Amino acid sequence: MLTLLFMILFFGIFGRLIGFAFKATWGLFKICMYVVFLPLILIAMVVGGLVYIALPILIIVGIISFIVRA
Repeated sequence: MLTLLFMILFFGIFGRLIGFAFKATWGLFKICMYVVFLPLILIAMVVGGLVYIALPILIIVGIISFIVRA
């Protein structure tokens, strides 16, 4: 009986930890995308001659960042 109770509680706590790990991973992924990869992608587009695509993306991201920050 105690073993069954232990297993139920163990999986309950372990399940919460897995949920927290997924939330933390998603948060870190978003930070990496916005801080590291988006500027690198935009710079690569400009160097590659795709300014007409990179500029509207930069403007849209800038407007969204001003709206979300306020």
